[in-house]
Amino acid sequence: MAKKRSGGGLTGTQQAAKFLGVSVLSGAVLAGIALPAAGALGLAAKGTVEGFDEIPSNLKTPPLSQRTTILDAEGGLLATVYSRDRKVVPLDKISPYMQKAIVAIEDGRFYEHGAIDLKGVLRAINRNAQSGGVAQGASTLTQQYVKNVFVEEAGDDPEKVAQATQQTIGRKVRELKFAIQVEEELGKKKILENYLNITFFGQQAYGIEAASQRYFSKPAAKLELGEAAMMAGLVQSPSRYDPINDIQEATKRRNVVLQRMADVKDISQAEADKAKAAPLKLKVKTPRNGCITAVDGAGFFCDYVRKTILTNPVFGKTAEERQKLWNLGGLTVKTTLSPKAQAAANEAAVAKVNKDDGVATAVVQVQPGTGKILSMGQSRPYGLDQKQHQTTLNLAVGSKMGGTTYGFPVGSTFKPITAAAALEKGLSPAQSFDTPWKITMRENEFTRCDGKPAGYAEWPVQNELKSEKGAYDMTSALGKSINTYFAKLEQMAGLCETLTMAKKVGYERELGKSIMQSPSATLGSLESTPLDMASVYATFANRGLYCTPVAIESIKAANGDKLNVPQTKCTRAMSDRTADTINQMLKGVVEDGTGTRAGLTDRDNAGKTGTTEGRKDAWFVGYTPNLSTAVWVGDDVGKRDEMFDITIGGVYYDKVCGGCLPGPIWRIAMTGALDSERPQFAPISVPRAEKPKDKEKEGEEGPNKPRKPRDSKPGDTKPTNPFPGITIPPDMFGDDNNGNRRGGNR
Repeated sequence: MAKKRSGGGLTGTQQAAKFLGVSVLSGAVLAGIALPAAGALGLAAKGTVEGFDEIPSNLKTPPLSQRTTILDAEGGLLATVYSRDRKVVPLDKISPYMQKAIVAIEDGRFYEHGAIDLKGVLRAINRNAQSGGVAQGASTLTQQYVKNVFVEEAGDDPEKVAQATQQTIGRKVRELKFAIQVEEELGKKKILENYLNITFFGQQAYGIEAASQRYFSKPAAKLELGEAAMMAGLVQSPSRYDPINDIQEATKRRNVVLQRMADVKDISQAEADKAKAAPLKLKVKTPRNGCITAVDGAGFFCDYVRKTILTNPVFGKTAEERQKLWNLGGLTVKTTLSPKAQAAANEAAVAKVNKDDGVATAVVQVQPGTGKILSMGQSRPYGLDQKQHQTTLNLAVGSKMGGTTYGFPVGSTFKPITAAAALEKGLSPAQSFDTPWKITMRENEFTRCDGKPAGYAEWPVQNELKSEKGAYDMTSALGKSINTYFAKLEQMAGLCETLTMAKKVGYERELGKSIMQSPSATLGSLESTPLDMASVYATFANRGLYCTPVAIESIKAANGDKLNVPQTKCTRAMSDRTADTINQMLKGVVEDGTGTRAGLTDRDNAGKTGTTEGRKDAWFVGYTPNLSTAVWVGDDVGKRDEMFDITIGGVYYDKVCGGCLPGPIWRIAMTGALDSERPQFAPISVPRAEKPKDKEKEGEEGPNKPRKPRDSKPGDTKPTNPFPGITIPPDMFGDDNNGNRRGGNR
């Protein structure tokens, strides 16, 4: 059904006449009112009167931008963000003093006239004609509301704001038309409510509720007479009468409002005098806006949530739609962040790396089976003050989400992916290769997914130590991180199959870049992010089901409606048997392999160390059945310095390795985040290669015999030699901080 035309079928001119309070007013008479001013300005009457009826009849009032509240998984406040600090409240939640004060000082005849105050118009016309311009607007409170709607709709666009506020006859006529419509459709009380919610009160506060909290730290419903008068006085010039910057001017303005309230009989003269004599008692509350104010060191996670809303199509098909949703605000965003896990990540990130060190660390935790991101921590605090070593660069993610371009080379943390691909192809964990310390392979021995050779160059591969040669099966090769073994394993598993597995478990590159089909992928030459690597290893913990990471549980709009949010998508990347086998083999890494300094002694846990060429990056990624954590240490400013002869966290390292620095950081993060539950990995028997007769003695454990967990106490970081009777360099096990000085991929 078509909506009845506002004004019962009257023309715009007749509506104007009606609301001007004139019973019979012809177009000529109205022109006679407007034309003197138009003539004085040299403007054509057509643009002011004849064009009046051409203005669209429906005023599009945009929803008011409000604060967005970001909560952790337990409902605790993480941060409040807004483009305009505002909280919309109904009229009955606004002090009667405030209602009376704003009407008295801005439009004393508000309840007596229509949308347009004829007396004010005539007064303004006379003064404007004398001044030769538009010096006085004669705006009623309704007209001011309409203008504020235009300003709100303009947002932060300077050109649109200028158009919405320019002092021209054309804008005033447009404003009059909409004011007439608003007055008819909304009524006085709703107009007053809307006005008090949209108006700017200075100090970043939009609307009476935000302003009341800003200046007096109380809700608008509890404003007293003097407080309300001061607030009403701000509207004319928020900067001039700002009580925080000039309390004397604010007091004078307050007293003007109080006297005006007495003059219109809203209060007695005695009440006005008493309030005038009282000092302004401000109780200023500094506004907290943006992820920079996030509590619990969750600034990076908060920014990740913001980026999710701005980039995910769930929140709008276009970037403009998503930006509009974010700027409009009024959202209540419940996230996946665990306060306990975040506290643990924060503690771990700074436990061994200082904020002013030449390198930084990132810690991120993901829940297997749900994809929920539980924490994001960094050694450098979130912020803009570089002198305080702050940064807004999120080292846990790629550039699309506020981090580095692609991430960082992952080193030997990629090797379990190669192992999974091999197992899925049918190779046995007992697969053994008798390899020398160094081998040379050719790229054309590896086939890309398009069936073509990966290249034609030679590919030299070497292990960390010259002593690392001989026969290794998959378990021992993972435990000692044998590069030559995994080069051969990748060849047998297939380069394409290995990279396909990587994609299945969430190993991604940003900016639309596909994984480079290079044989060196098995040694971790390609980049990924700590978040993606935590998700990769969560797939092993989840018995082969990969779940996309998510940061948002629910979003409620300002009107109470629930918005759609991204849901985790879980897909099978490998069989549960393959995942169970990987879990058992990676337990060996933390029990007596390169990750002993990371291992937890009170529960099932597994993981893998990683260092890159020149030790520019060091990793430890590990997990229990219910928590996956990735730790990266390296350069965060683009220098890509090698980590040799370096002091980090006050401790000197001749060479940094995945087990000796990220490993202990991982252990701190996991210890603080985990609860008393101790789920176990699914038991499975992992086949081993036959034991070389010349490598062990009767009754002793050899390199291919299933290893038992070391008997150690929390904090015991002494390496264990699983090969009694064989001379091993003292630092060979437990921290991979050994071997060729320029080595890596450990």
